[in-house]
Amino acid sequence: MVTISQLLHDKGSAIWAVSPDASVFDALTLMQKKDIGVVLVLEGEALVGILSERDCARKVLLAGKSANETAVADVMTPRVLCVRASQSAEECMALMTEKHIRHLPVVSDDDHVIGVVSMGDVGWAIIAQREFTIAHLEHYIAGAEAMFYRSS
Repeated sequence: MVTISQLLHDKGSAIWAVSPDASVFDALTLMQKKDIGVVLVLEGEALVGILSERDCARKVLLAGKSANETAVADVMTPRVLCVRASQSAEECMALMTEKHIRHLPVVSDDDHVIGVVSMGDVGWAIIAQREFTIAHLEHYIAGAEAMFYRSS
């Protein structure tokens, strides 16, 4: 079972964030520069929200607002679901699927943000683990068959 801690170790734990007072334009510029789909919204070290490209499209562009004049705080998602590093990739996938979300901040036991995982990250980790298990079972079965044929 792959833990989120292992996943972060493999993918990296960079955190890209903006303040609630930043403009949506600044947040989108950061997303473009880093080639990411969300930014965390931090007030100091406290997680106060998350902003996705979808939030920007729906709550700014389609609402006829200006990205330069709209504050992140006005369009971010303030209730952010988080996971702990000790949780499994399977647990995260279940949560993401149930809640229809694509990104989960990862927090430490003292609730400090230590990374972010995406649906793609979690899916990749689950597939890699299953491929490893299949390869291990194939090796085991091949060894068992060889033992059977040698003894017959």
